Amino acid sequence: MTVSGTDWDLLSSYAGLLSLACASIYAGSHGSLSSRNAGGEAAEEEEEEEEVERLSSQDAYLFPVIGSAVLFGLYLIVKYCGKEWITWLLQWYFTIAGVGSVGKSLIALSRWTLGQSRWQKFDKVQLLILKGRRELVSLSLRTPSLYLIPLGSIPSILYTVGGTATRRSALLTDVLALSFSHNALSLLKLDSFKTGCVLLSGLFLYDIWWVFGTEVMVKVATSLDVPIKLLWPKSLFFTAERGYTMLGLGDVVIPGMFVAMALRYDYHRAAQRQSPTVSKVYFITTLSAYATGLFATMTVMHVFRKAQPALLYLSPACILSFLILSLARGEFKEAWAWTDEVEDKAEPKNLAKAHTNGKVQHADEASAAKEDSADVSAEAPLVENDAGIDQAVKKRTRRKRD
Repeated sequence: MTVSGTDWDLLSSYAGLLSLACASIYAGSHGSLSSRNAGGEAAEEEEEEEEVERLSSQDAYLFPVIGSAVLFGLYLIVKYCGKEWITWLLQWYFTIAGVGSVGKSLIALSRWTLGQSRWQKFDKVQLLILKGRRELVSLSLRTPSLYLIPLGSIPSILYTVGGTATRRSALLTDVLALSFSHNALSLLKLDSFKTGCVLLSGLFLYDIWWVFGTEVMVKVATSLDVPIKLLWPKSLFFTAERGYTMLGLGDVVIPGMFVAMALRYDYHRAAQRQSPTVSKVYFITTLSAYATGLFATMTVMHVFRKAQPALLYLSPACILSFLILSLARGEFKEAWAWTDEVEDKAEPKNLAKAHTNGKVQHADEASAAKEDSADVSAEAPLVENDAGIDQAVKKRTRRKRD
């Protein structure tokens, strides 16, 4: 639909894709909050949290190198061996991964919709597999999860075993891609702003080289038909006649990890101040910078009618937003030195310390102290009752004598 030279169909696809990417980062960022960040008794009683992977500065330096090796390897396979078998293999891989990914995202959505207190009223089902005394598998689920996980398998199955039209459905592709993005942001975390700046800077150069310097990135992206991209139809009425506007999932997850870390830092600041409310100033600023960078990407792409490496605009936008905000608030040194480490890792659970009577004791000592205090408190009423009985017997004896 073109009115007065304005292509509203194309502009609407830009707006839709921008909204979809920002909504994905918003949801994934809040999913990255642990019970330690969110606080509250309800979070403490919830199922055990999954192990998360934290990227260090060393990992960030290696990330572009490993990514380049994988990308170039895929390019060689597609060019010399054909794309059919590698596409088939990747489709089945993402089918299996998609079952758990969509199911986990549905569980997170249901828990957020119902609220933590209502969610915890459902019965908990625990699966435990032991080999001798060693724990092999431990899985704890609320009863709705037993229905949501099979429901989450439907998009993956349709995408893989369906026809060509079904497999290329923008709806199925987006459902799978959004679930991958949500779980990646929830489980893959940066450990500091320094690591985030190193990662974004390295991938900034990575994107420029492989897009502008060679045909590798474009060749691989257009050859592999796998759900690792967000699509939005170039139509106000969601028809697929003109095709789709596309955004690679890496352009959502990589900057999204930086935005999610900014949200966790906001919660850290609130905890340090012991404030009941959280001022999400770093989160809002970095998310707004991401939206601005993506808008700039789409503007340049629209004007020059040529695909653009999104990280060319997203990386500087996210880094500069953090630097400018922290320097303006006089918090740069504190923010740069902050590390998002799990407090429990500083000391194992069996050596966790508890304060008892002004002394710091280990967990086993503290539990023993609690048991001793419980025994004393249990014996105290018995002593009082015995004393009361003796007094009553003495009174009766005096009355008889009188």
